[in-house]
Amino acid sequence: MPAERLDPWNLQLLQTQLQTLDPQAVFEHVSDIDSTNTELMRRARAGDTRTCLLLADQQTAGRGRLGRQWHSSPGDALTFSLGVTLAPQSWSGLSLAVGCSLARALDPTLDKGIGLKWPNDLMLAPWHTPRKLGGILIETVLRQADASLHRFAVIGIGLNLATPPAADYRTEPAGLRAVMGPQTTAAEVLHLVLPALVAGLQRFCAQGFGGFAAEFASRDVLSGHELQLSNGLHGMADGVDHEGVLWLNTGGGRVPVSSDEVSVRRAGLA
Repeated sequence: MPAERLDPWNLQLLQTQLQTLDPQAVFEHVSDIDSTNTELMRRARAGDTRTCLLLADQQTAGRGRLGRQWHSSPGDALTFSLGVTLAPQSWSGLSLAVGCSLARALDPTLDKGIGLKWPNDLMLAPWHTPRKLGGILIETVLRQADASLHRFAVIGIGLNLATPPAADYRTEPAGLRAVMGPQTTAAEVLHLVLPALVAGLQRFCAQGFGGFAAEFASRDVLSGHELQLSNGLHGMADGVDHEGVLWLNTGGGRVPVSSDEVSVRRAGLA
């Protein structure tokens, strides 16, 4: 039997890629789970902060930002979480750096039209009405008995392969197969994005979001558009600074927007 039939994920190669981040890293693959992020956070709170990539064919209670649920069917999405201890000089902009790393791996020359929506979504062109390809959810916890500033970060990633069926989505969804081919598999996408994610995390720890700012600007689907925030503020998106903060031009001047305070909305985009 061909090796790819026995091991379609090529787990040995994935393990090798992970070990460039941490020689003791482990890889786990499960058929279904409530949420890969929830599971790694449970372990971390119990004291298990080993570097671990937890991959699930299906999540029954997948989570997105602001408590939103992530829905997917087996084979139609790539869903995984990477738990890793990090010690960047600043945590600001981590989700944007992760987004840049994923988008670059999937669409290095921007010919597929994969953009980024602050603070944590991958989008597919046309950018005036972009469709959501996937999202990033990052949670952190202090390591037990660790007096340093190191934190254990759980980086959850969900990417649509197939376009989800019509439902009550806040933003029209899209799937990677629309731009990468109908036979694209979760394993193929994981092998594209994992090395980029590992390298991106190392780069973020060394350079902060500043090392990604120009790249994010080239994929920023919000820049130049009128936005309305959940706190009632509205104005024109004016890019993201080197700390990963979104700036808004309003009638009262230019103001910063923090991801834990607002939800960004505009017509056709939420």
